[in-house]
Amino acid sequence: MKLSIIIVSYNVKHYLEQCLLSLFKAGRDDIPMEIFVVDNAGSDGSPEYIKERFPATKYPNLHVIANARNIGFGKANNQAVAKAKGEYILFINPDTIVAENTLHDAITYADAHPQLGGLGTMMLHSDGKFANESRRGLPTPWTALCKMSGLCALFPKSKTFGKYYMQYLDKEQPSQIEIISGAFFLARKSALDQTGLFDEAFFMYGEDIDLSYRLLQKGYENHYIPSPIIHYKGESTQKSTFKYVHIFYTAMLIFFKKHFRHYGPLLTLPIKAAILLRAIIAVVAQYTTRAKEFLFPPKDAQNYNYIYIGRNTEKIKAIADKWCLDITIIEADEQSHPTHNLPQIKKNTAYVIYDTEDFSYAYIMETFRKNSGKAGAGTFYPKSNTIITHTDIFTLSAER
Repeated sequence: MKLSIIIVSYNVKHYLEQCLLSLFKAGRDDIPMEIFVVDNAGSDGSPEYIKERFPATKYPNLHVIANARNIGFGKANNQAVAKAKGEYILFINPDTIVAENTLHDAITYADAHPQLGGLGTMMLHSDGKFANESRRGLPTPWTALCKMSGLCALFPKSKTFGKYYMQYLDKEQPSQIEIISGAFFLARKSALDQTGLFDEAFFMYGEDIDLSYRLLQKGYENHYIPSPIIHYKGESTQKSTFKYVHIFYTAMLIFFKKHFRHYGPLLTLPIKAAILLRAIIAVVAQYTTRAKEFLFPPKDAQNYNYIYIGRNTEKIKAIADKWCLDITIIEADEQSHPTHNLPQIKKNTAYVIYDTEDFSYAYIMETFRKNSGKAGAGTFYPKSNTIITHTDIFTLSAER
């Protein structure tokens, strides 16, 4: 087996389905693969839904593991690695879409670099903007201070102050990096056998940083390739106010104590104080946002304009009628609309929705990358009659 793909999911079944569909489209005969979905005791019926949408008779290499309780991100991934047979292990978030060439690009590059331990790729936000998390430097005390003090944002291209996001590297070129995002983390299995798997002391967040660092410590290289994917950042984690902040900043402290305990108190105390301060600021900011939303309610999805591009017009009209959506329909496919240009965007247009029967994922990503920030990317799946965006899911079924 060449590739084992592991997806840990929690209450995001439609995003998970979208991720799986893109992975199966990216599968090639020269890359034998298996996929493990680990459901961390969600309440949305993901295991049953996925088994129904992807029956074992048609997808024999898809394995669903339903946990009785939420055991955390790292432990759930390790649970699947124990069953995996691939030469490479791909850890990928369920709120992610890969292009048809993504898996081939990643495996081909890894095969050509025998010292490679881990590989990340170009991540795009749902509006096509480049995600800085695609390439990161090791959060040493100095790098962490630059990030938390704002020096990284002030001097993003500086190798001294901006190492956290490594923006001094050309994002259009492959490069050697230090930290790989857990949203798409390809690891060589033989390297994992030496470094060990995810540290289960991290419940969520920080595991990818820790594993990336341990690969470097064992003499392996971590790399980045400019093969784009879309990451609906946040949908797979269901962020909540204090709980999210507590888990995230606790993970930062765990990593710091684990790898930089040898630094003296003159350096460790300011770092710990900065982490605590950032956690307090994050909590205050979240409650401030909630207060603003209470006083000034955000626009409902029904007040936005949507643009649909594809040929399943009757299904789209039915969804628009059901959810009272303002959807402009442009009947086209990739052959008749090959320019990677978005249509004219109205003032309140939230998303441009592409039909996945009529357009490839690679086409959709390239279009939004070339028109980044103009509108969010949406997708329509005719077989499940579902529109998926970063913020909403619209289906013809009774659920949402």
